[in-house]
Amino acid sequence: MRLLLVGECRDGRLAAEIAELFGFAARLDAEVSMALAGLADDLPAFDGRLYLADLETYGEFSSGAHKRLVLAAVEREQPDTVVLLHSSYGWDMAPRLAAAMQSAQLSGVVGLDDDGYVVESCNGKMLRTVRPQTPVAVLTVQPGAFKSPAMSGQPEVIAVETLPESAIELVGCRQPEAGVDLTRAEVIVSAGRGVGSAEQVALVEALAKALGGEVGASRQAVDAGWLDRSRQIGTSGQSVSPALYVACGISGAIQHLAGMKGSGFVLAVNTDRDAPIASVADLLVVSDVAEFLPALVEALEKR
Repeated sequence: MRLLLVGECRDGRLAAEIAELFGFAARLDAEVSMALAGLADDLPAFDGRLYLADLETYGEFSSGAHKRLVLAAVEREQPDTVVLLHSSYGWDMAPRLAAAMQSAQLSGVVGLDDDGYVVESCNGKMLRTVRPQTPVAVLTVQPGAFKSPAMSGQPEVIAVETLPESAIELVGCRQPEAGVDLTRAEVIVSAGRGVGSAEQVALVEALAKALGGEVGASRQAVDAGWLDRSRQIGTSGQSVSPALYVACGISGAIQHLAGMKGSGFVLAVNTDRDAPIASVADLLVVSDVAEFLPALVEALEKR
């Protein structure tokens, strides 16, 4: 299988999650090339062909120009599959490429099995296995779903050019309003849907206080209105790497795991011993948070 990976830059640097695309390729044992509008001093380390466009000329995002650059690499490489990150860049670019190539497009791939690609549906409540029915497909891969491999090698760089004009002009990026910065917290105690109610969030807050940490939240807890969106952890929230991460009533959707995968020690409290969070937890406590958290807070206060 031949894959063409599409890289992206953010704030003048190669997006760190790009390495996970190589992890996806490794799972398929695929031959890899990459298309990128980037910088010559910040290139991915791999053995393959890198179709490189000048970042100053084409910018970090230009829907029309970047589409033409990738299509030029597609014409040269003739890949079986074009792969992008499931990011704001990938959400915009993948359907444009698929329409131009008249190819199937799959969004948010989180796994592989013998029958095809595993994607989430129903807001992460279900998993589907799908297989494209066109000779070439365009995929977006969910960050956090595939482990980043050790990167090494020196790509063969091939310069590509196209008309820089686009029907859409990127005029800049606006940072979200200031909120709680969880990226600096050494301890985070997060509430998920399994906490049960807004009133029960007080148990999570009590544990965070006893540990001298901050309160985080899953998307489900935020959507329910239990906690402010500035405390959301995951692909649509903050990415954190505390020394201790306590997941309370969090099932472990891949979007949430992607936001806390850098944590040093993960303690999960969940009534379901088979919840996905168990696969990343260093310690899983199979219990209701309403029973376990008060007992743990009491023990900590006694110490």
